[in-house]
Amino acid sequence: MSMSCAQCDGIETQFGQAAAKRSLRRFRRRGPDESTRLLIDALRLALDDIEGDGATLLDVGAGIGAIHHALLDGKRVMQAVHVDASTAHLAAAREETERRGHGGQVAFVHGDFVAIASELAAADIVTLDRVICCYPDMEGLVSQSAAKATRLYGAVYPRDVGWMRIGVATINMVQRLRRSPFRVFFHRPSAIDTSLRALGLHRRSVRRTLAWEAVVYERRHAPQR
Repeated sequence: MSMSCAQCDGIETQFGQAAAKRSLRRFRRRGPDESTRLLIDALRLALDDIEGDGATLLDVGAGIGAIHHALLDGKRVMQAVHVDASTAHLAAAREETERRGHGGQVAFVHGDFVAIASELAAADIVTLDRVICCYPDMEGLVSQSAAKATRLYGAVYPRDVGWMRIGVATINMVQRLRRSPFRVFFHRPSAIDTSLRALGLHRRSVRRTLAWEAVVYERRHAPQR
């Protein structure tokens, strides 16, 4: 099961031009959000350990591109593919990429990652920053994205705590009242971990904020083709 058409339409509305402009302004003023910064820092440490300068990155649901902006700026990544279902966020990310002088290093792809995964090449690093919680089919998204990671896999998703469950339910209630098709999904971190380990990835680190869990996994053997 890939993402439903209703959810795709909901993403275009939820993450439209106004939201993209706000995110870009906030990023330029303050840098990445806390959970994104934790993920970026953990990836940098992992790249130090594996001597991973000049890596390739596949950023799924990349938003305004905070991860590849940071890793390209630091020359930890040399080429990136930015995938997103929001045309407005793709445009904002492209604008910021050009502003930073990385226009020739990032390819932008619009669509549902699971539906187009077969068209995308593998990368040294695959990231999903607050993306799994926007997708109904956790196993499909995790398996397809993990298959593309040859070295490192990073993700941010909601913690398994009561207030996050209440938060997800509240967001969805508001979305129903607004007649928006966009929904948020709570997938257990333990289930995500089980799926990733079954795909040959081993957890290197986990960092947490009040709401979010940022994890980095490493592949110790070549992925099955």
